[in-house]
Amino acid sequence: MARLLRHQSTCNVLHSHANFNSAVDCGFFCIPLQISIVHFDSHDMPRTIAVIAAGAMGANVGRKFVEAGDTVLTSLEGRSDVTRRRAKEAGMVDASWAHIIQKADIVLSIIPPRDAISFAQRLLKEHSTTERHGKDPLIFADCNAVNVETVQNIASIFADTNISFIDGCIIGGPPTNDYVPTFYGSANADQAKALKVYEDAVANSGIKVRILGGGEGSGIGNASALKMSYAGIVKGLTGLFTTLILSAHANSPATSEALLQELSDSQPDLLKRITRAVPAMIPKAYRWVGEMEEISGFVGGGEADIHHGMAAIYSRIERSITEGNEDVETLKAFVEAAKDKI
Repeated sequence: MARLLRHQSTCNVLHSHANFNSAVDCGFFCIPLQISIVHFDSHDMPRTIAVIAAGAMGANVGRKFVEAGDTVLTSLEGRSDVTRRRAKEAGMVDASWAHIIQKADIVLSIIPPRDAISFAQRLLKEHSTTERHGKDPLIFADCNAVNVETVQNIASIFADTNISFIDGCIIGGPPTNDYVPTFYGSANADQAKALKVYEDAVANSGIKVRILGGGEGSGIGNASALKMSYAGIVKGLTGLFTTLILSAHANSPATSEALLQELSDSQPDLLKRITRAVPAMIPKAYRWVGEMEEISGFVGGGEADIHHGMAAIYSRIERSITEGNEDVETLKAFVEAAKDKI
């Protein structure tokens, strides 16, 4: 009986570890089994993602990766208490550069455009003195609002290294519980594997992701060109709203009131957009200065002056915040009055 029980136990163990119909010889008889074997896909394994930096966008992107089960590293070197608190609330882990280089599968650069090149240079410097201990090559995705020439310059920093470079961009605002932006990515043909890893990682976080490629001229620059085109329209319109609201007010309060009334009468949808876009722009104006300059470089020629002007208006709003002049208050007053009209 003891032998029979041992055989039955063996059969039970085998029964729980197969995925095909079979039969196990238990000494006395053969028992048909349904065996299940679990196959592990590397795509299902938790990743280590470094998100630099923990601004409003970066921290909320990091939070989505954390919620998906990934470890998210960031560098809080020299960052404010506000940023540190934001990173902690998102579940991000403050890490040294060496730890990031050693452990990260992907580094997402989400910083103001003016800092994109210097950050890439810093990362390469740290990478050159840090061992990765058998890990796959590090994937670096520049997700900043930079133009094609700038992203190609960044890519050249990693030429002849074992760092895989992805040209990325983000369209939309920071993710929330019920909203996600869209990440885009493009890369040269020899980085197809890295591009797939990037795509899978972003998709696993629940953020939308689209890969640009396969057509003529595909490669580094595609994602950045898309960002320049889209932001040039959307943020360009916000800059236009801002410029003309301030200009009307500067002429006279009567002009400003008449503008508001006419927009309400003939362009109600445009007025609704103003009430959303202008307040949302104010705290981000400092970031948009560099972005408008990048768009100017993308457009080129005399037409580039359009977004040079947009850079100037966003710089003006930034100064209004830091110096306390009346421009921001003028915009807020116009928006509040507009809300009463719609």
